[in-house]
Amino acid sequence: MKQELIMDAAGNDLSRQTAEIMHRFNDVFQLHDPSALAELVAQDCVIENTVPAPDGARHAGKEACVALWSAIATQPGTRFDLEETFVAGERATIRWRYFMADGNSIRGVNLMRVADGLIVEAMGYVKG
Repeated sequence: MKQELIMDAAGNDLSRQTAEIMHRFNDVFQLHDPSALAELVAQDCVIENTVPAPDGARHAGKEACVALWSAIATQPGTRFDLEETFVAGERATIRWRYFMADGNSIRGVNLMRVADGLIVEAMGYVKG
């Protein structure tokens, strides 16, 4: 597991709040513990994830988003290596490498948006 690097382009209160939320979000996957998701995800959150290829699937609403992320976070034998988290205001970019239970890995990025202290949008992309 690599160390998380949070860079804050704007250096303001909104960026600091977003960075803290991203840190807590990343911890869900680093610790395989989705218990914090309910307090991080907005009711109107939307995820566009990486599967099925090529365009992924859309998940709308807090319940759907928490369920998807919980399933990913608790998948046995997997891990995420965080490469970088870049924060600017309400937006964050998370670069990662995901190691599957069979030892294969993929690299990807999540484009995140926070509003009123909660995650409202996440778009995931993988290197193909």
